Amino acid sequence: MTTAPQARSSTAVLPVGLRLLGRRVVVVGGGPTAHRETAGLLAVGADVAVVSPALTPALDALAISGGVSWIRRTFTEGDLDGAWYAVAATGDAGVDAKVAAEADSRHIFCTRTESHELSSAVVQATAGRDRHCEEQGAAEGLTGCVVLVGGGPGDPGLITVRGQQALSQADVVVVDHLAPWPLLGVLRPGAEVVDASKLPRGRSMAQEEINALLVSRARAGKYVVRLKGGDPFVFGRGMEELLACAAAEIPVEVVPGVTSAVGVPAVAGIPVTHRGLTHEFVVISGHLPPGHPQSLVDWSSIGRLRGTVVVLMGVENAAAIAATLIDHGRPTATPVAVVTDGTTASQRTVRTTLEHLGTTIRDEHIRPPAVWVVGEVVQLAAETVARTSAGAPRADEGRSGASTRRGAGGDRDVEGRSVTVIVPQV
Repeated sequence: MTTAPQARSSTAVLPVGLRLLGRRVVVVGGGPTAHRETAGLLAVGADVAVVSPALTPALDALAISGGVSWIRRTFTEGDLDGAWYAVAATGDAGVDAKVAAEADSRHIFCTRTESHELSSAVVQATAGRDRHCEEQGAAEGLTGCVVLVGGGPGDPGLITVRGQQALSQADVVVVDHLAPWPLLGVLRPGAEVVDASKLPRGRSMAQEEINALLVSRARAGKYVVRLKGGDPFVFGRGMEELLACAAAEIPVEVVPGVTSAVGVPAVAGIPVTHRGLTHEFVVISGHLPPGHPQSLVDWSSIGRLRGTVVVLMGVENAAAIAATLIDHGRPTATPVAVVTDGTTASQRTVRTTLEHLGTTIRDEHIRPPAVWVVGEVVQLAAETVARTSAGAPRADEGRSGASTRRGAGGDRDVEGRSVTVIVPQV
């Protein structure tokens, strides 16, 4: 027996957590690994600066929207000024070592994503594996599989339990820019993130390339999660990906998600149906305008409906769609609500009429992602918000910065060019 102290390993770590809300964190690198690390940091409220000459499409979209600040060049001395924590995620050992050395000299903890052993801060792995579709694959002599996961409309808390389980066990995650990006922060270390974003009029990965990627990674024995916003089978091309995997004899599991067509209006206080008011609702893709030769929508029938019309991907063509609905019988005064960034902290609702929809979208500078709803249910919701807001200070009376978990952008009633701001009580 000996009482001599045991030598401590240089890889021993103390499991602690970091409170980074509002604190500067520098991520060096702009590839998929940096994307994943940034997602986790934003999920805990960090003020993230990304240093890289180029970014993935999803990170680029975040930079454009102001979600992160982008220092568009290679790492140089001084980039860690004011940082509480740093992440070296370039994939270049020399550059990552340079970042870690400066962090050490400044007493800033740093994670090197390519080497946990050389990191002063180590992200702990998640435990346990419950990979359903692998059971099917094993029975058929296969080692990999694909899980199509609907991530919901934006709030990471709206993903299903099964979807969260699949993500936590993934070897590879193929993700869209509209998927809830904070979910990438819970991936186990070593998981590969592939950015398959399709940015409006911007960079995008072809669907055929995505299909091939899913098949190739699964054939390599990987547990592949395809993470999408909303539900994969509601304008999400989920069936195309399922068919591609089935043709390659790859086991596939489908995990439905909360579709933005219903979830976003609901969080904005708008029911798509209501007893005694509407008995039907229809969901339309507005990515093609009425009259386009590839459009499959029967706009004359939609215009004759009395119920609710929900339009996805319809910001650019809103004016044309509204005019067509009016031409086919919908009254010009029909209430319309446009909800942007639904279920996120920047959600805002703009209410107008079918006649003024085009000018409202222009004047309010509305950009995708947005869901707009046509029908009397919008007026019902407006009356409810007005009642619950009674007595509350108005945003244009000194509370323009009012914020809630959802609806930080507020609600707007637009009648022509007159704008009234109502503070949402969500």
